[in-house]
Amino acid sequence: MIGPDLNFTPKGLFIGGEWQEAVGGGRLESINPSTGEHLGSVPVATEEDVDRAVRAGRRAFESDWGRMPLRERAGYLERLADHLHAHRDELGLMDCVDSGNALAGMTGDVDWTVDTLRFFAGLVTEIKGETSSHGPRHMNFTRRQPYGVVAKINPFNHPFRFCAEKAAAALAAGNTVVVKGPEQAPLSSLRFAELCEDILPPGVVNVVTGDGATGSAMVRHPLIERIGFVGSVETGRVIAREADEGLKEVTLELGGKNPIIVFPDADPVKAAKAAVKGMNMNRQGQSCSSTSRVFVHESLHAAVLDALVAESEALPVGFPWQTSNEVGPLVSAPQFERVMAYIDSGKEQGARLMTGGKRPDDASLANGFFVLPTVFDGVDAAMRIAREEIFGPVMSVFKWSQYEDMLSKANGLVYGLTASIVTNNLDQAMETAERIEAGYVWVNSSGRYIGAPYGGWKHSGIGREECFEELLSYTRIKNVNMRW
Repeated sequence: MIGPDLNFTPKGLFIGGEWQEAVGGGRLESINPSTGEHLGSVPVATEEDVDRAVRAGRRAFESDWGRMPLRERAGYLERLADHLHAHRDELGLMDCVDSGNALAGMTGDVDWTVDTLRFFAGLVTEIKGETSSHGPRHMNFTRRQPYGVVAKINPFNHPFRFCAEKAAAALAAGNTVVVKGPEQAPLSSLRFAELCEDILPPGVVNVVTGDGATGSAMVRHPLIERIGFVGSVETGRVIAREADEGLKEVTLELGGKNPIIVFPDADPVKAAKAAVKGMNMNRQGQSCSSTSRVFVHESLHAAVLDALVAESEALPVGFPWQTSNEVGPLVSAPQFERVMAYIDSGKEQGARLMTGGKRPDDASLANGFFVLPTVFDGVDAAMRIAREEIFGPVMSVFKWSQYEDMLSKANGLVYGLTASIVTNNLDQAMETAERIEAGYVWVNSSGRYIGAPYGGWKHSGIGREECFEELLSYTRIKNVNMRW
């Protein structure tokens, strides 16, 4: 075996505080994307399994969790945060091996999750209503109450973080959850369930694994009225349609084809560094927020392009558990084939491949799903690589001269998740931040901050996360009108 031994054997589905096998006996194989080696297998939850998980969550909600005093519930989340932090290195390594993402990023995901649990635990007493009076001996007031059981369906690029972090607001608001781990990297979701078993009452967190049919059964279940999904636009549309049949509330964090706009006063090297960092190469560009479209003013085009190629070629590519490496493999063979097909289409449609676009030459990486960081120049807005989300380490460079034309192209897609602006001109920065069609905008900066609303415009999503608004979104308003 190449690489670390995770020393982890999945116990089954985690339902009502117990480990259970899937009714149909189906299994999903988990493959190390760096080597192609078998890591283990997890159950495929059927509709019957999902029903058991939802009903277990409902029992836990009705018996205790939904009625628990706020600070007592917050105390559980704080203890869970401490428990997860104690297993930080183990969880980070598990995701690194199972998903192919760089180790530093995966341990950072655990840190973010711990901070998020503490953030929402600290906000529980801010779940408040309002009062008003419309005459003598009269009071009108509102209460915020949880939904009950919430479904959370997660992708592969942040396996542990999305499993635990995306449940935090729902739990803090008094809901119980059924979480579906990703098909391609499911192990840390089940390890999270083991750690929850040590802290939370039975049925508060239920974790299932499976395929698209598993997720569909969760969305359609009559006892689930609130759904959170992170993933592709295509799957998001399916979930929205199925949820609409039951008039269910949804949060959708979907895809992105995000622009980074470089103005003529920018430093070319700093702009190139910002573009490469924004591509999230420690996840091989497998991030919906990646700045994959680089709009460079013509006066800086040559300098930024040279720096972009140099920065991309300097990224160390290799086994992600080796801390010297920043770029690991794509998550699976199908994802590798998808990315390579986009690279081929870029070349066929006339874009100039400046670097990357192939596997590394290192023979030790030949069995993994590695693709070198890739830069295309001379990209036309009509090309597939310019319009469709690749979800891989591929950047497309556009030269611009006229501001309005550039802005039209930057806004000309159905996506609107993030955007980045590189300029020292305050007027340019504010004007562009105002007019860019995206839910989250960076100006000469990068990274995300807990408490700052994250989410997309247009087809990139519905709702906001990582903020106070997310906590409130897992409650419903009840109005009470009284006379005495």
